[in-house]
Amino acid sequence: MLLIAHNIRSLHNVGAIFRSADAFGIERIYLTGFTGTPPRSEIAKVSLGAEDRVPWEKVVEVVEVIKVVKEQGYVVVALENGVGAEPIVPLSGKIALLLGNEVDGIETEVLDCVDRIMEIPMPGRKQSLNVSVAAGIAMFALQQKFE
Repeated sequence: MLLIAHNIRSLHNVGAIFRSADAFGIERIYLTGFTGTPPRSEIAKVSLGAEDRVPWEKVVEVVEVIKVVKEQGYVVVALENGVGAEPIVPLSGKIALLLGNEVDGIETEVLDCVDRIMEIPMPGRKQSLNVSVAAGIAMFALQQKFE
């Protein structure tokens, strides 16, 4: 599984995403848009060295990354709540998980480029999660084995 972290504004969230990516065996992280990159003390404080273990690449244009990973056979899944999103389920094959901005989510023109839009069902009153928490849940859920 690949991860695309697009326009993540908090370096602490970037660090937490690296840490979860390391725990779930993510192959590579693409840091796109204005997402911050290592080396930064704020990232290192939370990632606990994961930024040195998980391969990553900075690419400003997220649409270019989506195009490249699709050509490599990955299914691009955007994690976004709202209209048109289906509940997250395990998937087989090569997956690229796209995460968006903490406040604004993923832009419509970017969502138009993905293969699927999935959301984490939330039965509680609050209908959103911190992006790094949501990323961890999604990495776990998407990689569950079929029985």
